[in-house]
Amino acid sequence: MEKFNKVTGVAAPLPMVNVDTDKIIPKQFLKTIERTGLGKGLFYEMRTNEDGSARDDFVLDQEPYTNAEILIDGDNFGCGSSREHAPWALQDFGIKVVIAPTFADIFYNNSFKNGMLLIKLPRDQVDNLMDVASDPENPEIFIDLEKQEVHAPNGVVYSFDLDPFLKHCLLEGLDDIGLTMQRDGKIEDFEGGQQSQQPWLYKAAS
Repeated sequence: MEKFNKVTGVAAPLPMVNVDTDKIIPKQFLKTIERTGLGKGLFYEMRTNEDGSARDDFVLDQEPYTNAEILIDGDNFGCGSSREHAPWALQDFGIKVVIAPTFADIFYNNSFKNGMLLIKLPRDQVDNLMDVASDPENPEIFIDLEKQEVHAPNGVVYSFDLDPFLKHCLLEGLDDIGLTMQRDGKIEDFEGGQQSQQPWLYKAAS
């Protein structure tokens, strides 16, 4: 997982509440376990007609938001089923940060485990950032994870709270496998001791 520190990018406004994971990535795109290629299915039902043709009226299909790295959304983003494909699809499109007043718990945890930063801010602050992002002439927002700050182009700075462990994992680029590998020495010590005390376990395995 790549280390996360600072992001300066186009912020796309999505003034919707209760955006569920099926809306983020519909079920027909869940057949793959690959993390790449899912961007084409992101918000598919809002970006395409019934015949599959592009609608081109969705915010992420309009300039400059086709290059968005930040998404500003309403309450309860990521509700619904626990599909990990939802953060994968957002990341494959290029989204690195989602800002909203509240998130669904499972989506929130899945996102951090995949290296995406989710920021909770009070509703009035999210509304202000939504207004900033709605200006296509200057929609860039700067985010500093180390300082836990969101900087709008109008000079407004918002601070956000974040669990220290989640922050550490993002800054160091540690997913579950990376966290496990940090204890590689202890794992080897345990296995060595177990092998001497219970050698039959390892004979069976071999």
